[in-house]
Amino acid sequence: MTDTTLQLEDAAIGLDADAPAAWSAATWFAVISLAATSFALVSAEFLPAGLLTPMARDLGISEGTAGQVVTATASVGAVTAMLSNVLIGRLNRKTVLVGLMVLAIASNILAALAPNFWLLLLGRAGLGIAISAFWALSVAVVARLVGANATGRGMGIVTLGVSLATIAAPSMGALISDWLGWRSAMAMTAGLAVVAMLLQLLSLPALPATASNSLADVFRLTRRRGIQLGMLAILLLMTGHFAGSVYVRPFLEQVTQLATGPIALALLGFGIAAVIGNVAGGRLADANIRVALVVTAVLMALAALALVLWGVHIGIAFGFVTLWGLAFGMGPVVLPTNLSRAAPDALEAAGSLMVVSFQVAITTGAVVGGYVVDTYGPTGPLTLTAVLAASTVMLALLQPRG
Repeated sequence: MTDTTLQLEDAAIGLDADAPAAWSAATWFAVISLAATSFALVSAEFLPAGLLTPMARDLGISEGTAGQVVTATASVGAVTAMLSNVLIGRLNRKTVLVGLMVLAIASNILAALAPNFWLLLLGRAGLGIAISAFWALSVAVVARLVGANATGRGMGIVTLGVSLATIAAPSMGALISDWLGWRSAMAMTAGLAVVAMLLQLLSLPALPATASNSLADVFRLTRRRGIQLGMLAILLLMTGHFAGSVYVRPFLEQVTQLATGPIALALLGFGIAAVIGNVAGGRLADANIRVALVVTAVLMALAALALVLWGVHIGIAFGFVTLWGLAFGMGPVVLPTNLSRAAPDALEAAGSLMVVSFQVAITTGAVVGGYVVDTYGPTGPLTLTAVLAASTVMLALLQPRG
């Protein structure tokens, strides 16, 4: 990346930062198209959670083997995240985003029609590429659409699709699978991707590339202190979240001693609070990113610690599971925005590092959380969440004010 390129990017970002606070109808339409994209992609990613039993039975494999369709998506995504912004070169970013949805449509159709496990895995791998490349581009594209001073708000709307899909996809997939079969449920996600692609075609302006990234550009960013702190914040907070959140249900069953119905209600409260957190996190991130990071980490640490100390009481358990949901909803907005502030001249390269950090955190959280719950019981993973979230608070205090 040349000095001239950096100067041109700095100038462009400076103009974006002066964008008016009030968005035009065209801007709203473009941002909503990205929210629809995140909903379509994350729905497809989480759908197998509700389909494993009929999928395994139909393909003649074990449920454990069927569960590897989720692993395939995440694993391919982690590798792709480092390469996506390099491989797209100087292609128009609108063309890239539409192309990613074409890939998602084809991948979901292949998964729906797959006669064997290996073609199913291939379809899911294609989906992993689409997901990771979209998120690697997301912050840079949102900043260009709404201006640098409203990136948090824009990302808050885009990540609404994540929260809604996380709530809806597993149950929606299970219901459609019961009615029409798991292949119809998979095909439905292709339909969602078609809708998102059409919205992109209609709403996104032309987004010419401002730079062509290389792996050297991406790795060079890691020398910046702000990037290092931003990546570490993602690793700490999201590792803590995924280490503990997977075991919230066992905690509610064994410690709070709730039945299935109340547990479902508590998890619904978690999901609704996450949606609210998306919006609140975006507003707070634009106002003061350092404060936003501190608030997000404090809320998660408080929720996890309170559950460990007083989660035997039903009312307290419900309240702090909901608070955890609020903190989790803020995280996917605040953390990428925080990282991007350290690289206003290289948002796409920073996006690659952001996706890799999230993927590593998810994988680490799952592995460590499993070990801790087996060793220390249902309160162990939540204790780990509280410790890592509290560590993120300390890290956030090292962030520059702004």
